[in-house]
Amino acid sequence: MTSFYDYSVTNRNHEEISMKDYQGKVVLVVNTATGCGFTPQYKDLESMYEEFHDQGLEIIDIPCNQFAGQTPGTDDEVHQFCTLKYNTQFDQMTKSDVNGENELPLYTFLKSQQGFKGFGKGPKALAMSAMLKKIDKDYKDNPNIKWNFTKFLIDRKGNVVARFEPTEKMETVKQAVQELI
Repeated sequence: MTSFYDYSVTNRNHEEISMKDYQGKVVLVVNTATGCGFTPQYKDLESMYEEFHDQGLEIIDIPCNQFAGQTPGTDDEVHQFCTLKYNTQFDQMTKSDVNGENELPLYTFLKSQQGFKGFGKGPKALAMSAMLKKIDKDYKDNPNIKWNFTKFLIDRKGNVVARFEPTEKMETVKQAVQELI
């Protein structure tokens, strides 16, 4: 049976990074974008990283341009944006697809472990649902990543324990991370 640790991704320096490097850590994998309404979540992610990194939290940032072209820059431009605007210090990978025929195998695995369960409640959730109905009327019935800043939480044993849609409050994500730390 495959596990989280059987996968690898390429960092922005074009080096292959094995998920085995994260064994024993709590990991948050996030598909990100630099020009999205959810981009300010970088601030919350960095704050969480600073608070919990010494206790074993790692964040894997995978920029993705599949959602309305909201990550148009090169890997270096994306990195400069994140470090200058949000002072990010966590690992940033090369821009990659999270859905479709060119999706990272890591994402195929993550989606198989934690499918889409809805956007929750509130104005952002309603707006996301309305927008996605226009793009894919069957969006509720597949595990695909729906938008930027979808997060997967992996425990210290490599189990994918949660999926958070971008509409989820960052405080809820932080609380789930804290419970695993």
